[in-house]
Amino acid sequence: MIKESEITRAILSTSVEEFLDNLEVDVVIAGAGPSGLTCARYAALQGKKVVIFERRLSLGGGMIGGGMMFPRIVVQKQASLILKEINVKLKEYNEQYFTADSVEAISKMGAAAIDAGVRIYPAIVVEDLVIREQDRVSGAVINWSAVQTAGMHVDPLVVMSEYVVDATGHECDLARTLERKNPDVKLTTSTGKIIGEKSMWADQGEDRIVSNTKEVYPGLVLTGMAVNAVFGVPRMGAIFGGMLISGKRAAELMLMTNEAG
Repeated sequence: MIKESEITRAILSTSVEEFLDNLEVDVVIAGAGPSGLTCARYAALQGKKVVIFERRLSLGGGMIGGGMMFPRIVVQKQASLILKEINVKLKEYNEQYFTADSVEAISKMGAAAIDAGVRIYPAIVVEDLVIREQDRVSGAVINWSAVQTAGMHVDPLVVMSEYVVDATGHECDLARTLERKNPDVKLTTSTGKIIGEKSMWADQGEDRIVSNTKEVYPGLVLTGMAVNAVFGVPRMGAIFGGMLISGKRAAELMLMTNEAG
């Protein structure tokens, strides 16, 4: 006999137990797009405790829509190796480009991150950051996405971490929140402030999304399109190699910094 109350008890008891186990982690990532999922997987494979908070009920950000909802993406040869690691089927278009099914790619990226030990929480938004001694980001302030959408005043909860990763895409939500709430903050851009994303130029965008993937403020790392939005770099459309490499680079930077420390 199915008891509705027992189903509810099973969901609540196991969810709360797991959530309590993730109140202190190594890495919090805001956004389960391609760069966030890639960053999470590589960090988790190195033994880091990683959680992703995704504001939507689905993974993938803009990648799942491919190019103008044609469900195909393009990646360069170097980035194709990242997809090959998780058994995404690739079609060689020419010597420089490979194409892949966008839905397959995101599905396998999500599954691979979970298999590596990453915990993904849907419908939760990072609405603020925890700032601690020595002016360092030390955690994420979280709430239900529905609370934010409804404009309700409901106090949030906190997850503490060694690093927080802004993988929120074009909006660069975490960097904007940090700047808005802490006017004296200086980011590692040429102006010390968020510059804003520029119009499309795929070649420049793909190159600089990787070179500008960095710790933009102590404890806050940028990856994916949040990089280009903060550093004033052009967008690049449905080519996703730079997004994947940016995610991998973000994970490597956090690991290198910890080892150096």
